[in-house]
Amino acid sequence: MELAALESYQSSGGAWSPYLVGLLIGILVCATFYFSDKPVGASSFYATVAGLLGNKIAPVHTSKLSYFKDNPPKISWEFFFVLAIILGSTVAAFLGNEFALRGVPQMWSDAHGQGSWAKFMAISFSGGVTMAFGARLAGGCTSGHGISGTAQRSVSSWISVICFFVGGILAIQLIY
Repeated sequence: MELAALESYQSSGGAWSPYLVGLLIGILVCATFYFSDKPVGASSFYATVAGLLGNKIAPVHTSKLSYFKDNPPKISWEFFFVLAIILGSTVAAFLGNEFALRGVPQMWSDAHGQGSWAKFMAISFSGGVTMAFGARLAGGCTSGHGISGTAQRSVSSWISVICFFVGGILAIQLIY
């Protein structure tokens, strides 16, 4: 997809200033380190949810998993951090007059046609699984490496962020 076509999907008026958002994220990172002595990150949320569900559905099996022996699933501030991301993005979309409930994003429909819901869901699901696997493999997610890790000048986080961008660019070229 050409740059001009991508620009047509950018926000037309309700978007927040990227400078303000960057400043607020920086304050969040500093406050998180100060109050919890932990980095900002979201990938542990999925493991926590899986562990909590596992404790309800198959507690014996879940208790035998090595990850949950070292990290017993419990609701912590990181759990609420992800819920706050979902709530905050919803509020921001409402305030910016950009909230829309649709099964498939407009950009996807324009590129692949109206009847491409199943293809969109399959690619979204496989992308999510790949991201979760990559986050566990890399020792953190995009927010953990991209925000907290780079703020700490971690070389592995900078390498991860470069790979996120390269992978994203390649994925966009393949999908669109």
